[in-house]
Amino acid sequence: MPVEVANESEIAVDEAELTGICRYVLGEMGVNPMAELSVLCVDPDYMSVLHERWMGEKGPTDVLAFPMDELDTARPDDPEPGPALLGDVVLCPSVAVRQARAAGHSMDDELLLLATHGVLHLLGYDHMEPEEEREMFGLQTRLLEGWRSAPRQPVTGEPAERGPGTR
Repeated sequence: MPVEVANESEIAVDEAELTGICRYVLGEMGVNPMAELSVLCVDPDYMSVLHERWMGEKGPTDVLAFPMDELDTARPDDPEPGPALLGDVVLCPSVAVRQARAAGHSMDDELLLLATHGVLHLLGYDHMEPEEEREMFGLQTRLLEGWRSAPRQPVTGEPAERGPGTR
């Protein structure tokens, strides 16, 4: 699953871990492995511009999601679907730092949560209504718990292959 992470913010982020969580979420959600995702980390000024332009709200926010294509991009006469650009998730690490301090965890943990949240938005989940919020946040929690509990390869950090009979 192609996931491209670019950090254009003034704060160092773990790009490999952001790539990993996004691949994990997409895989767990059964997204076509040909789908492509872009994750961009930006500074608060640029996030403020995006937030005001697309959401009509002033100031920076933590995460924005911009869906691009439907996942089924095959033409009716094409036997195999082609790659689809799922969309962009835009993160603001400086907002994540403040939120992480308030929540009592690390910025890296906050960015994993925000990346998961953004990918779920790209997949059509929302939290405008209480029932939608329960569903989305419950799924977000389960995905993060699954990511944290999955065994990792010692060098790459990628999820390890699990043998028969293991969960």
